[in-house]
Amino acid sequence: MAPFGGVRYPIRMRKVLVIGGEALERFRRGLEEDGYQVVAADAGDPLAAEGLPADAVVLELSAVAEEAAVSRIIQDAPGGQGPAVIAVIDPECPPSFDPALGLDDFVVTTASPAELALRIRQALWRRTGVDARNVLRCGDLEMDLANYTVQVAGQPADLTYKEYELLRFLATNADRVLNRETLLNKVWGYDFYGGARTVDVHIRRLRSKIEDRHHTFIETVRNVGYRFRALPAPHHPEQ
Repeated sequence: MAPFGGVRYPIRMRKVLVIGGEALERFRRGLEEDGYQVVAADAGDPLAAEGLPADAVVLELSAVAEEAAVSRIIQDAPGGQGPAVIAVIDPECPPSFDPALGLDDFVVTTASPAELALRIRQALWRRTGVDARNVLRCGDLEMDLANYTVQVAGQPADLTYKEYELLRFLATNADRVLNRETLLNKVWGYDFYGGARTVDVHIRRLRSKIEDRHHTFIETVRNVGYRFRALPAPHHPEQ
């Protein structure tokens, strides 16, 4: 049975933004063959400035590190605010890679596309807890991101599409406090004109479907927004 009232939604492919020159072409093709949605851009391309919607960014570090848009992506990487960032470096020029940058990982230009794909999976696992089968687990909560299904303690949760997308965004940003404006923008879109009450109503409905006296996954941060707990806590009624 398909989720969301019988409607089958397209499988969400992981998006990788590849920024660099011809040296990254074989990596781009390899990632596409591995099932990633790949967008290629030069460092000066406006697409490079839109790196944040991607799940991961692959950089030809020596060629693009000085670009302002790329610098912003790199600066966001250590705090987990942006996508996972993997650098591709020249093995003959080790000084071009500075460990203090705080990138998620790196490969050398002679590495295989399969190695890069593996390092991206590992980086995404560390960031979001989503495994290679595109399944996210948090205690008794399991989200199959390919098939848009949710189970709690082995029992299916009957979520609407928007409830699912809200849960997915919260869970893949676990332990981060997300305000209502951020949730509106990321889940409903920038052209959505609903207010904060829209978020609160959906959070309340979502909690009623995935939480009980044994499970609490979503915390209210008073006067700010909500936080998904990477380690679920015992249930307690909302104040």
